[in-house]
Amino acid sequence: MKAVVYNKKGLPDKLIYRDVEKPVPNDNELLIKILAVSVNAADYRSMKMGLIPKKKIFGADIAGRVVSAGKNVQQFRLGDEVLGDLAGYGFGGFAEYTVVPEKALVLKPSSISFEDAAALPMAALTALQALRDKGNILKGQKVLIVGSSGGVGTFTVQLAKYFGAEVTGVCSAKNVEQTSSLGADYVIDYTKEDFSKNNKGYNLIIGVNGNYPLSVYKRALNPNGIFVMVGGALTQILKSILFGWIMSVGSKKMRFLGAKSNQKDLEIIVKLAQDGKVKPVIDRRYTLDKTAEAMRYLAEGHARGKVVINVE
Repeated sequence: MKAVVYNKKGLPDKLIYRDVEKPVPNDNELLIKILAVSVNAADYRSMKMGLIPKKKIFGADIAGRVVSAGKNVQQFRLGDEVLGDLAGYGFGGFAEYTVVPEKALVLKPSSISFEDAAALPMAALTALQALRDKGNILKGQKVLIVGSSGGVGTFTVQLAKYFGAEVTGVCSAKNVEQTSSLGADYVIDYTKEDFSKNNKGYNLIIGVNGNYPLSVYKRALNPNGIFVMVGGALTQILKSILFGWIMSVGSKKMRFLGAKSNQKDLEIIVKLAQDGKVKPVIDRRYTLDKTAEAMRYLAEGHARGKVVINVE
């Protein structure tokens, strides 16, 4: 099969499109023919940090079809259309086939395309868990989403509106219209206005992108407000992990989310997508042989939504 394999000496992007041996599922795994896979920050960040998958194939968010299954598999049958997040199972999505345990997958409704299905898992799960689990979002709250135009940001806007919040998005001028179209009540163009100086307070702030100091986020919170860091510059994420607990002394809480995939949450996301409550925003589409280019584009930090690779 064809796959995109990490090679430390590979130029220019250390990702080589080549033939590899097709994997064989064990008794507890399924073999999936991948039809679409999306690129996430987890892919290029892991590569940058030297966290290379065992099989040297990145790619977490997949959508495809079951072509064979181990004898212990119970939830799925041959021919089932599925989607899943492989980040906790060794990645492997930048390929024509992959093997995964059944707990990594959920059924794909026929009303959702493979492309849209591949765009859902990691970004939408991150948005859901940031708002619901770390942010304790409540109806009527004022929610600020810093970095509202990327993969996670576009889902966070939609889910915050689904939960009944008053949503303000922060993005660049070219993405103001997009954020507004996703349901945001207010949109701040950060090139023209600094949200930290408008004297508005928020019950919940989700930091998806940007380089604001943690102290800026804390000042913008109302009493008993919560800040949740889910992305941004790597140095910023590390500061959030290291110092967030110290800055949480008092009524304002500074939290960090390391999203974890699970079937239950993935099924919630798929149902919301099926019902039209959330819809992936796809910025660019690539073919499998152009995966290195797709990774490079996403790593630049200007993607307007998700970047999807059509494998077939």
